[in-house]
Amino acid sequence: MSDVQSEACFSFALASKSLLKTNKHTMANLKSLAKDSVIYGLSSIVGRFLNYLLVPLYTRVFAAQGGEYGIVTELYSYVALILVLLTFGMETTFFRFVNKAGADTRHIYNTVLTLVGLVDSLFVVLVALFLGSISQAMGYAAHPDYVMVMALCVAVDAFLCMPFGYLRYQQRALRFASLKLIAIALNIGLNMLCFVVLPRYVAGFGIHVGYVFYANLVCTLITALLLIPELRGFRPTLQRALVKKMWAYAWPVLILGLAGILNQTADKIIFPHVMQGQAGKVQLGIYGACVKVAMIMAMITQAFRYAYEPFVFSRQENNDVRQDQARATKFFLIFTLLAFLVVVGYMDVIKYLIREDYWEGLRTVPIVMVAEILMGVYFNVAFWCKLTDRTLWNALFAFAGCAVLVSVNIWGIPRYGYMACAWGGVAGYGTALVLSYFIGQHYYPVRYPLRSMGIYVLLAGFFFVLMTIVPATWPLWARLAANSLCILAFLAHILYHDFNLKRFFAR
Repeated sequence: MSDVQSEACFSFALASKSLLKTNKHTMANLKSLAKDSVIYGLSSIVGRFLNYLLVPLYTRVFAAQGGEYGIVTELYSYVALILVLLTFGMETTFFRFVNKAGADTRHIYNTVLTLVGLVDSLFVVLVALFLGSISQAMGYAAHPDYVMVMALCVAVDAFLCMPFGYLRYQQRALRFASLKLIAIALNIGLNMLCFVVLPRYVAGFGIHVGYVFYANLVCTLITALLLIPELRGFRPTLQRALVKKMWAYAWPVLILGLAGILNQTADKIIFPHVMQGQAGKVQLGIYGACVKVAMIMAMITQAFRYAYEPFVFSRQENNDVRQDQARATKFFLIFTLLAFLVVVGYMDVIKYLIREDYWEGLRTVPIVMVAEILMGVYFNVAFWCKLTDRTLWNALFAFAGCAVLVSVNIWGIPRYGYMACAWGGVAGYGTALVLSYFIGQHYYPVRYPLRSMGIYVLLAGFFFVLMTIVPATWPLWARLAANSLCILAFLAHILYHDFNLKRFFAR
């Protein structure tokens, strides 16, 4: 699967570099985006793939019927939500303010570090004071240590988002990627130590789900030590006028972030409350494990976002930035659709990465991947809100999508189980995308190549249907061969229509 993921995301990065070959000026503008996308993309792919290796480990250590993996899925969903609260839009705010004319980079950086540090410290203190009540409310009264450890992890991670953002601003993609990969490799090593090595060679060392969270805390603290060079020279700074302007820009971004992360995690938070008891934990574990298979879309979107956000902000005054946005959105869609077909086409092989008693949840994978594609396109289309300082609109779009997602989950989980979670994501992201596109064309019109993009969507849908109707009675090699032909046909269409191979065949 690593080869598949690498090919898809690396091709996307190269595609952004070759956009509009006939327009030399545009290609020059996108050159830095392409370079950074390659670095961020490859590091994201390698990192996510290494992290993904924990899924087969967890699904083999924690049996589906035990529900332990459901605990991991649920707590990490809370972590993702709290991380957005603790950063409260300051990462995007930093990029916006530091790129303004005459901005004092160090002063702005010190300000965001101070603000986030204060909020994170207050969060840890409050959790420690009310740990018993919080643990009981979350259903972990017997294990308050899980809650405290994850609170420490998310607080430190939120603070570290600022120095990582500073590295992105400085376009130090290699250092950014190296630190991320070191943390992931260390996390994998600690998990292997706790769940494989020590239980085998140390008498009486039992397997415990809490080790997942303690390993995470160790990795987070070591990452903080490695980022000390980016924190040197930090001086607590709170200039009232600047803080007021930052907060005015940041609070709609915070609402957007909350709505966005709820779109990704609300189903996993809601599920154990709607479907209670051990059955809910078991089903959540199955769904959480299978959703990991669909995370290739999150990898591509994250890699693109890391490079795209500072790139567009730094060029927002240029006249051709809208043309770059339109083309980048098209190629993003093309290569996520290609990745979608690759994962679906080789699902008969990919499924062996998880334990067999989790396979029943694999039917959610194509649906979740479609939701991730919609989310990525929405990120591109809604970027006009940040460029025009109308971030409140972006928050409203995301909130509308979140409301749809939550409604589908609350209504559908009792009837359809985790399938409702998968379809809820499609409905939520689809709603946000449609709203952001039509309103955006009024405030910040961008001429997206809708006809070409629509053809790619229809073509991918056609090949997906062909893959699903391949008889299950066929031998594995025959099914893989048929699916490979569909993937190659889609790839040939990309090369012929968007990489100037028409000229080659015309000779």
